[in-house]
Amino acid sequence: MDLRRDVFQAIADPTRRDILSMIAATALTPGTIAEHFGSTRQTISRHIQILTECELLTATQKGREIHYQLNPVKMKEVADFIEPFRQMWEAQFQRMDAILENLTQKK
Repeated sequence: MDLRRDVFQAIADPTRRDILSMIAATALTPGTIAEHFGSTRQTISRHIQILTECELLTATQKGREIHYQLNPVKMKEVADFIEPFRQMWEAQFQRMDAILENLTQKK
């Protein structure tokens, strides 16, 4: 069964965001990932499964081990969705900075 999960629900969990941050630098095995958390290996495997189902992670078999790495295409989709909101807030902050600067100069 190919269950598709919502990527934003997946990254809403802090443990899954931490896993993504860890894997951003290099591909890791589930055991290596689990060593960095106070959770059981089963719990971490479930987090990895969710990230894989929403295509944020891809798996590569190397001998008997599975290595997980970021899927840059899916991460770019997430970043592209968020970018207009970042730009909007950046513009708001720049306007606020201009107002504060103007008020400071008037004093």
